[in-house]
Amino acid sequence: MSQNISQYESDVWKTADLLIGAGIKQSDFPKFMMPFFALIMVESRLIRYAKELENEISRSDIEGFIEEFKDLGLGFNDYVIRNNKTLKDICTNDKTFDIDFHAYLKAFDAETKYLLGVDKGNEEAKFLDISGISGQLKKKGILFATVKTWSEIDLAPFNNSEITTLEEHIKRKWADISAETAGEQYTPDDIISLISEIITSKIEDNGKFLTIFDPTCGGGNLLFGVEDKIQEQFKNRPTATFGQDWSDTLYALAKIESRFRKDSKIEYGNSLVDIKFIHNKFDIVVANPPYGVDWKGYKKDIDNDQTERFHDKPSISDGQFLFTQHILYHLADNGLSIVVHNGSTLFSGDAGSGESNIRKFFFDNDYVEALIQMPTDEFFNTGIYTYLWVFNKNKPVERKDKVILINASEMFVPLKKSRGKKRKEMDLANRMVIVQTLSDFKDNAFAKVFDKWHFYFNKQSILLTNVDENGKSLESELPVKANGEGEEKRAKSIPLKPVKIVQVGTDDSPMIELTDFEITTYDKTKFRNLEDYFENHLKPIIAGLDYKENDLKVTTSKSIYWYDTDKETIIEETKGKQKILGCGKIIIKAALKKNVKSKEAVVTISVELAPDYQKDYEIIPYSPNPEENRQRIDGFMAKYITKPFEYLDNVIGAEVNFNKVFYQPEQLREVSEIVLDLQSLEDQLKTLENELSL
Repeated sequence: MSQNISQYESDVWKTADLLIGAGIKQSDFPKFMMPFFALIMVESRLIRYAKELENEISRSDIEGFIEEFKDLGLGFNDYVIRNNKTLKDICTNDKTFDIDFHAYLKAFDAETKYLLGVDKGNEEAKFLDISGISGQLKKKGILFATVKTWSEIDLAPFNNSEITTLEEHIKRKWADISAETAGEQYTPDDIISLISEIITSKIEDNGKFLTIFDPTCGGGNLLFGVEDKIQEQFKNRPTATFGQDWSDTLYALAKIESRFRKDSKIEYGNSLVDIKFIHNKFDIVVANPPYGVDWKGYKKDIDNDQTERFHDKPSISDGQFLFTQHILYHLADNGLSIVVHNGSTLFSGDAGSGESNIRKFFFDNDYVEALIQMPTDEFFNTGIYTYLWVFNKNKPVERKDKVILINASEMFVPLKKSRGKKRKEMDLANRMVIVQTLSDFKDNAFAKVFDKWHFYFNKQSILLTNVDENGKSLESELPVKANGEGEEKRAKSIPLKPVKIVQVGTDDSPMIELTDFEITTYDKTKFRNLEDYFENHLKPIIAGLDYKENDLKVTTSKSIYWYDTDKETIIEETKGKQKILGCGKIIIKAALKKNVKSKEAVVTISVELAPDYQKDYEIIPYSPNPEENRQRIDGFMAKYITKPFEYLDNVIGAEVNFNKVFYQPEQLREVSEIVLDLQSLEDQLKTLENELSL
């Protein structure tokens, strides 16, 4: 920030002293400060542009001068332009201030009044609500003092870029004190510079018109900051900026700013469900969308979206990937986008989930060129790791199907004084290393280039057949019968006809004994009907039967069956002789058949023996070659799965794991060094013992 304009950051915050004295909560400071900052920002620019116009047209023809000024489309204030009277002039007379200040606000053009919130009713969007805020300050007796303090801040000598920078420093503090959601409002200057430097390293100064878009532009700091830096670098590339936001106050600030920029259009609304630029494709898209913020409030609109923007939907608790898909929808076929995210979009969600499918969609289409890990404590209201996703729809041929990961987590200089949670920043030297690494697109100590397939994985589901210590499953005991077509099919279970079920009691539960397996009678003094008996008495008893954890035996007219936990098998005992049936399950069920015309209601208890099947899955590296991928899966199973199994579904997932790629093992100390330390401690202990014995 310019040294001259940086002094005004502290001057702006002096206005907060009046708010403190009036008992206004610190968290409400932004609401009371934003309108007046916007006011002096507008006035200063009107004054500056009026002076520039005076070099071309004399003020002596005031009507002609005003007409030319209005044609500039910057907004208008009759006090400032016609009468050359400023906010500071109004504040020279506290006797007439109330009348003059009201007239001053009314002297703005219609759009500026709309954005400032001049005399807006409750039924309308107030945006900055300067009339409402002024009314509150007047009740507290500090309106005149507040406006006078603001009027002392003269921003007229500074250009758009400098004022934008000051504005964003102020908004950053507002974000800190009002506890805004991380990433929702402010992107630090150093990150804006890095994003801009990456962009300028990839475009040419060829004079072609360049469109820049931010669908979550907030007050416009990222959008306009990138434009300013592109224009600094490329004098011959005309630019146009487009943005959208649905925060009333931030939209108003960005909209006001846009009028002082050539070819800039800012729209109001939630860009996910209220698309203002539906037919536009942009050369550059930058964004720091809110993360960790749910989208359940507009889920119905997203689900019914007809634009085909959303390949899939992320978890309802975090809408980052909705914005990212929206961004890629708007990105031109040769466009470049850089988006700030937290870490969850790299790895959250299992294979087949919305997040994984969205990542896979990005990689499938070869949109991702780079992922860059930022240091912690880089943003003002969050200390977590953040990441830059670099999307490029015009990747060079040699980078096709490749992605570079850049670990810039240690590329920072500590701030001498923390600003909110921001304790670190990337200076120019660090940023240039990142830009050069991306340009080189080669492995080094903090960067790795991968084929995009590296980030894919197989989630292979299988059905395991559990076996006993001898490798036997009950499956081998299942009877085989021919079906109606003569085809032999193995039964799924062995039904039993029990005469008694006994589960020995324990310290935690009483003994259970069942001898009646078709029940039509019940204790009518305790239960309303058979259904009540079934739901509230028998079902809990059945649920308490556990053939693995308890000593449970099922007796039929010929045999006794139980599960041997040591051998993990079912034992059948007939006339004192035991037979091992194999690993399986003893399934005991109770069912209620309600009464019909010809039959009364009955509760039946059934028992069957079934093989013990278990669904599981394995994560296996992926190959884009189907035959090789099949070999990888089969090879993995042969090496690691010892039980019989059947293949179920295979789902391809995608995730990125920076920790795994850039893992740094802890350096273990030498054993000899540890031994010396232990010896030293022993010597110290002996010395202490000797001193105590004296």
